[in-house]
Amino acid sequence: MDSGYYAALTGLVARTQALDTAAANLANAQTPGYRAEREFFRSALMGPDAADSQLGQTVNNYGLLGGDRLNMAQGALQQTGNPLDLAIEGDGFFQIQTANGLRYTRDGGFHRARNGQLVTAAGETVLSTTGQPIAVPPGEVSVGADGALSVAGGTVASVGIFTFPSGAQLTPEGANRYVAPAGSKPVLSKTSAIHQGAIESANQDVIQGSLDLIVMQRQAEMMQKALTVFHSEFNKIATEDLPRI
Repeated sequence: MDSGYYAALTGLVARTQALDTAAANLANAQTPGYRAEREFFRSALMGPDAADSQLGQTVNNYGLLGGDRLNMAQGALQQTGNPLDLAIEGDGFFQIQTANGLRYTRDGGFHRARNGQLVTAAGETVLSTTGQPIAVPPGEVSVGADGALSVAGGTVASVGIFTFPSGAQLTPEGANRYVAPAGSKPVLSKTSAIHQGAIESANQDVIQGSLDLIVMQRQAEMMQKALTVFHSEFNKIATEDLPRI
């Protein structure tokens, strides 16, 4: 079989999956704290002897989509005026307690629940640097760049910003919730800062996201047309050339 068929096939698979990723990024361009995803590629190894195999060499000449990785670039900070809205500048995530366990988010759209605790828009408990719920007494709230939360001049807790070791990949859960990788222990960030009265936007630009979607769609169409050409050629060989042998 012509090796060009492998190139077109792997290209179509990769562009189709990348198209799904681009669509998800564009759909969440207005979601606070959303981390855009970017595809990465790998080789399709065919066992330990792939380098000595003609088939293995043919397949490994073409990249396959290995999956998606989070883009950790900073999103724009939007002022809201709400004293309990918090935005992170730098690396790290807020730690929240959900029904499914500990999760991490950059969406700092918080408010004070009826029980006095600091919670997300979905009612999930925001945790302090010590991993405890944060009680917010009535009064004027002030949050410092280091996360220290004060009410009427007295510090009551410190909002935690947690980071992970370099190379650790969090798993998206929903639009802007993330699951820590197994065996990876988060640590407190020493370089990030909190901005009170602001929310971080998604780090996906609408215009760039639209352009990415169009490019991925056209590339997928090109690979599909290439496969059609190869398929027609194979049919010609099967119906015209092989009977002559």
